[in-house]
Amino acid sequence: MNKFPSRILSSARDFLASIAVCGAAIAPAHMEAAAPSVLAEFPSDSVVNYHGFPLGADVGWLTELEAGGEKFFDSEGNQADCMRLLKEECGVNAIRLRVWVNPEGGWNGKEDVLLKSRRAQQLNLPLMIDFHFSDSWADPSQQRMPKAWEEYSLPQLTEAVAAHVTDVLSALKEAGIDVKWVQVGNEVPNGMMLPAGAVKDQDAHHFPELFEAGYKASKAVYPDTPVILHIDRGNNEELYTWFFDLMEKNNVNYDMMGMSFYPWPYDKWEEQTDELIANIKRVKERYGKPVMICEIGLHYDMDRECAEMLTRLLDEYKASKSFEGIFYWEPEAPAGYNGGYDKSCFKEGRPTKALSPFKNFKPNN
Repeated sequence: MNKFPSRILSSARDFLASIAVCGAAIAPAHMEAAAPSVLAEFPSDSVVNYHGFPLGADVGWLTELEAGGEKFFDSEGNQADCMRLLKEECGVNAIRLRVWVNPEGGWNGKEDVLLKSRRAQQLNLPLMIDFHFSDSWADPSQQRMPKAWEEYSLPQLTEAVAAHVTDVLSALKEAGIDVKWVQVGNEVPNGMMLPAGAVKDQDAHHFPELFEAGYKASKAVYPDTPVILHIDRGNNEELYTWFFDLMEKNNVNYDMMGMSFYPWPYDKWEEQTDELIANIKRVKERYGKPVMICEIGLHYDMDRECAEMLTRLLDEYKASKSFEGIFYWEPEAPAGYNGGYDKSCFKEGRPTKALSPFKNFKPNN
């Protein structure tokens, strides 16, 4: 049930003029310089192995990596565009991109997202857009309010959320980009845009209003695109029961449940994968919503185990169709990147075997 003011959407575009919601109107030169010339290489009718089941990759770091000099190579040692490499040699058939509000340097801001989205479009890779509603990372350990919004009242915050979503998605739509999925918030078991959107115990605080603002704004631009409510620890049954019961109690509208799954400790990946599968089936039945694995990853030195984990999940999909797809998080980033990233699927710029199940996947008819 929609119980929040419909004026949120009608005021969104006007509100853009009075708040700082995104980066500059023109992509910074360092972003344009970083992007390989893919538009001429890949015609818009390029064939992609998209069969209605996304085997995706989150590549939010890609343009920043390229600007820093990172290079990628195919199986023959030739330098290659990363998205093309992910598609042709790793079997990736969809892309996920995060959106930050006013990011330092512009990375993951609107113009950077548009640049990467156009590249994905040229390869016919369907797109998931992941709104963080922060100027930088948003996850269970940090859900910081965008600096420009810190002094806003609740009505101003809901308008800011709607305006930000409207602005970014409208720009994508005007560019002819077909967004297949939208995430409103990223890993939000503790809420988003703290303190206003905090979620704790049996108190959802103002999270329902803020989420609803994003939900309605997304539907106004892409009416048929499912909106995802995403939290972490996909194998944690207790967490999912508490959080989604609370969302149900507060009449929060969403179309799809999103999960992150990063086995820890690493040597427990097998039993935790079984827990993930069991939890997917349980929440799908309990809440009547489809489930997407929006993020997944395993240590870069465990490429064999990663392939086994993905194979296990894809076998489960073929057997029961219990979830809607999988997105690996930042497979292209080198080991140790950004202060210690350890879930890469590339070594020395070349893909490992970690994503090979994507390449070999053949869905049941």
